[in-house]
Amino acid sequence: MASSILALLLFFFLSSPFISFAAAQAAKTFIFRVDGGSMPSVFPTHYHWYSSEFTQESSILHVYHTVFHGFSAVVTPDEADSLRNHPAVLAVFEDRRRELHTTRSPQFLGLENQKGLWSDSDYGSDVIIGVLDTGIWPERRSFSDLNLGPVPKRWRGVCQSGTRFGPRNCNRKIVGARFFAKGQQAAVIGGINKTVEFLSPRDADGHGTHTASTAAGRHAFKASMSGYASGIAKGVAPKARIAAYKVCWKDSGCLDSDILAAFDAAVVDGVDVISISIGGGDGITSPYYLDPIAIGSYGAASRGIFVSSSAGNEGPNGMSVTNLAPWVTTVGAGTIDRNFPADAVLGDGHRLGGVSLYAGVPLKGRMFPVVYPGNAGMSSASLCMENSLDPKHVRGKIVICDRGSSPRVAKGLVVKKAGGVGMILANGASNGEGLVGDAHLIPACAVGSNEGDRIKAYASSHPNPVASIDFRGTITGIKPAPVIASFSGRGPNGLNPEILKPDLIAPGVNILAAWTDAVGPTGLPSDPRKTEFNILSGTSMACPHVSGAAALLKSAHPNWSPAAIRSAMMTTTNLVDNSNRSLIDESTGKSGTPYDFGSGHLNLGRAMDPGLVYDITNDDYITFLCSIGYGPKTIQVITRTPVRCPTKRKPSPGNLNYPSITAMFPISRRGTLSKTIIRTATNVGQPEAVYRARIESPSGVTITVKPPRLVFSSAVKRRSYAVTVTVDTKNVVLGETGAAFGSVTWFDGGKHVVRSPVVVTQLDVL
Repeated sequence: MASSILALLLFFFLSSPFISFAAAQAAKTFIFRVDGGSMPSVFPTHYHWYSSEFTQESSILHVYHTVFHGFSAVVTPDEADSLRNHPAVLAVFEDRRRELHTTRSPQFLGLENQKGLWSDSDYGSDVIIGVLDTGIWPERRSFSDLNLGPVPKRWRGVCQSGTRFGPRNCNRKIVGARFFAKGQQAAVIGGINKTVEFLSPRDADGHGTHTASTAAGRHAFKASMSGYASGIAKGVAPKARIAAYKVCWKDSGCLDSDILAAFDAAVVDGVDVISISIGGGDGITSPYYLDPIAIGSYGAASRGIFVSSSAGNEGPNGMSVTNLAPWVTTVGAGTIDRNFPADAVLGDGHRLGGVSLYAGVPLKGRMFPVVYPGNAGMSSASLCMENSLDPKHVRGKIVICDRGSSPRVAKGLVVKKAGGVGMILANGASNGEGLVGDAHLIPACAVGSNEGDRIKAYASSHPNPVASIDFRGTITGIKPAPVIASFSGRGPNGLNPEILKPDLIAPGVNILAAWTDAVGPTGLPSDPRKTEFNILSGTSMACPHVSGAAALLKSAHPNWSPAAIRSAMMTTTNLVDNSNRSLIDESTGKSGTPYDFGSGHLNLGRAMDPGLVYDITNDDYITFLCSIGYGPKTIQVITRTPVRCPTKRKPSPGNLNYPSITAMFPISRRGTLSKTIIRTATNVGQPEAVYRARIESPSGVTITVKPPRLVFSSAVKRRSYAVTVTVDTKNVVLGETGAAFGSVTWFDGGKHVVRSPVVVTQLDVL
């Protein structure tokens, strides 16, 4: 009897049409780019078409209409491959997981109350910034709508209800809020963890609240993080409106399918600026037609919406910059003139400088034995990884932990669990002297690589090594500042070196801004503390500074395009610090280059009136895509509409009208080489103006400009010029980065100085 039942079950399994080899494959989320114009007229909507002809209705997650035509669906890889052959499918790509790029800064950008750009733009009033992030904590003072005018009539968004979030959580400041979870729900077994997350726009992580308030937080008096950075907290554009789009989920990252849906919604809702501090989490740079952030941002930029993004935190390695599309403004990070010093005091009398945001009971000069677990030879112990420390060796001691492989603050908890009383967190060579403050749960400070080596040497050579940590609070007026943050993503551009990335840097180290009430300042589950504000570092923090700056410029100049706004920022940047010296790279202590800082450090005081801008149209971007070898069908994946590429003469990618200039020469060629690059300047200053060129040529390079004068009038607002770069390959000096750097600057004899960096490199493009 049993054998016959088994045979029957086996027969059913092998013969059932519902159980096939395809079903044995793990289903995944794929994004399908579809030619919307191919839909047969019999279908009333694209959704009906997709669910009838492409996949079953229950598999579809998102349908995209605005920045992208197509849908995302949970299907097997075999089914996805089959759909690639459908004549209406232009592209198929697997859903990827992205990562977040984690009060004095407005003044540090040159903004002052009652004057300049803040005054001229009415603090960004009525400009709407869409923030694609982890959501928002609406009760914070930074999001008060006190004395704000009515919500702009053009706004078409909604306040989406969900867990602990409803229409009453929106106001005249937070004009809209949505959440996008379908991709995340499909990718995570069991769906989103509702014990640590809110299935709503409410922020369980803190990152989104921080970035939103950095861009557009209202004035909040008596702000601080446990006493650190006390004062008035305010965003760059305090009167701008915020629309929160929750696409990232605590401990789970952000999925492309949800990000693309948020771009789609934000454009339809009517935002003016999109701020996205998110990037590739797997170290892979995808071509633009396979990158939903690039595709979504093109859909936004082509409709006049400014998009700013973070450059990533994989510096100081070369070619580590992310978010490379030329229609996106890519922002690196610099320091500000405020720090939180904490010194490691050794028993031999040496005091070595570091930083900390520890706010608990201080050590008050008491000395404790100091130990470096790495001396035992175990890398996990040197990194203070979970369960790596022997309590017998660390109990009652200050423990030296190497940075890396686990969260910085989590290392302190490992030390505490093993009985240690404090921690000195030492940078490795890759981090150099770059430091960020952390709200440690035990007495702890971070020190640079050199200081770390000295402390380790003392701990291993002294017969009775002891140490203490002296927490010195908040210090302002730090010099030099800004300094290029060691973690900030660096050039060259790994996709198209002809386009310099990052575009510029902005404050991104130890930034005070609003915080969620769902987690403590460290974000760790074991951190019970609550704080209204938190201090974070990362290009995630730099990006919303530029988003807020764009809101101010958009408010002051409503007719400027996204490219014009970016140009105004890039051509007016600072190239010197507050000691009047060239910008320093924190990781090396040497002068930085445009591969580190792009055009320079944001200076909003000058961006308000740049004199000239380099504008770029949608057609210009299409020509650029043709120039890098994309065919019409590939370009249509990005642009949504069919395009034609020039057939007679292939355009040059270097001729995209970008505010920076890159002259690339092949490595294989020798002797004297020349390249001519065209730029067109638009006068946005006084109608009658004459600009003259000032040229800075690196050694072994000659840069010439024709014509050397640009004459503008009421009738002539645009002038083109040619930059010819001539290289003597025998004498050119290419630095450690493989490039030499110069500049072309236009000046009118008055206040307008319009500078473009020039990058000269030898590179064979694959």
